[in-house]
Amino acid sequence: MSLLSADALVKEFGGLRAVDGLSVSVEAGELVGVIGPNGAGKSTLFNCISGVVTPDEGVVTYDGTEVTGDPPEALARRGLVRTFQATRELETMTVRDNVRLAAPDQPGEQTVPALVRTESMQTVEQSVRTRADELLETFELDHLADEYSANLSGGQRKLLELARALMLDPSVLMLDEPFAGVNPTLTDEIAEHIRELNENGMTVVIIEHELETLTELVDRLVVLQQGRVLVDGQPEDVLSDDRVIEAYLGGGV
Repeated sequence: MSLLSADALVKEFGGLRAVDGLSVSVEAGELVGVIGPNGAGKSTLFNCISGVVTPDEGVVTYDGTEVTGDPPEALARRGLVRTFQATRELETMTVRDNVRLAAPDQPGEQTVPALVRTESMQTVEQSVRTRADELLETFELDHLADEYSANLSGGQRKLLELARALMLDPSVLMLDEPFAGVNPTLTDEIAEHIRELNENGMTVVIIEHELETLTELVDRLVVLQQGRVLVDGQPEDVLSDDRVIEAYLGGGV
């Protein structure tokens, strides 16, 4: 059984079918790229899977359970975590606090523990601080820990978004354009972090337009066109497919 699957998904917006009977599955431990021209349905697919929107038809299954329409926070607690094209850091908070904030089920968020400062709450807070600092060091953001996140570059914000996602300890990580607006050096750095996460057992699905980096990174490419799967296979086979060349690359490779 696949770890994550979407079966016959349909999603319409004002009469426009952004996703049209789309089916795709991901096995545990895979590193999968999703590509396609603008308007192909890539982000809508992610939104349907992650609970941001509810599909009009079809079924989403995660870890053997149907999760169609479940809210994003419930899915995140179960290990299905996604990022967005536009980073969503809180600009008036420090980098460190942005990462800490992502940790789930903090007792300090509840009134009584926050007032009483129970021992269990302090233990959890210390664990959160330690994990956040480890991630900041991993992504080489530790020297910026006390900076407001508004002061970060685009690439650093992508790294911060990745660190925040990892605070949720995901089993499946869905990344929506992690290389967009990032300089080549940081693109390579982010790609290496993703590769290491996958090698350590995390299942990763990536939407991306930056084909060169993506095709070198992933095990499998899924190409969408007009809300449906056009081609699904090994990167080298997919990019040499005439249908992909016509639909995605404009017939010119």
